[in-house]
Amino acid sequence: MSINKVDSQINVANNLMLINQKIQAALKRATRQKDDVQLIAVSKVQPVEKIEAALVKGHRLFGENRVQEAALKWPALKIKYPDAKLHLIGPLQTNKVKDAIMLFDVIETLDRLKLAEEIKKQSVKKGSDITCYVQVNTGEEEQKAGVFPAEAEKFVKHCQDTVGLNIKGLMCIPPVNEESALHFSLLGEIAGRLKLPILSMGMSDDFETAIAFGATHVRIGSSIFGRRENS
Repeated sequence: MSINKVDSQINVANNLMLINQKIQAALKRATRQKDDVQLIAVSKVQPVEKIEAALVKGHRLFGENRVQEAALKWPALKIKYPDAKLHLIGPLQTNKVKDAIMLFDVIETLDRLKLAEEIKKQSVKKGSDITCYVQVNTGEEEQKAGVFPAEAEKFVKHCQDTVGLNIKGLMCIPPVNEESALHFSLLGEIAGRLKLPILSMGMSDDFETAIAFGATHVRIGSSIFGRRENS
């Protein structure tokens, strides 16, 4: 094993430990329980060696942005680590749903009816209901995916009652130049009205704030794995 590879593995292990410590500190400040938040290690555009460094340390929950990229890395990793769980946290095209259903445990980016219907269709073919979160575009940014807040409740209920999807939570990505707390608060309010237990919100720069506003899942990549090797 090369020195660089060993160093990379040590860095990932140390970073993972530090992030978990920060999560626990944030939970304590928010007077929440120590197991209230799950860390999604975002492994998009990261080499298998770095991902496996986290797996070796016992981490089992990961996020990927693209179906095609995940398909190159995760089938072999899931054979070796069968208890690993994978969330899709990037946009999903309807023509990729079949592959996504076979590979991912959770789809976090449901945001339109056509996609909901295709997920249900492919889930029926597979014989199991995949867990979904609805992505809410809390900043109402035209260039960003997600259901607008005013439409979120109606969309979730339609996906649950008419389409028959297993909707467990909501996800958001706040605008870069706005106070993230406002968006986390809004997402929490919507989830509360819908009685959804899961809030996937908060990344490397704002996960502690997200925890203060009720996040159950935080999505952290660069703070664990370091700079992405590609874009």
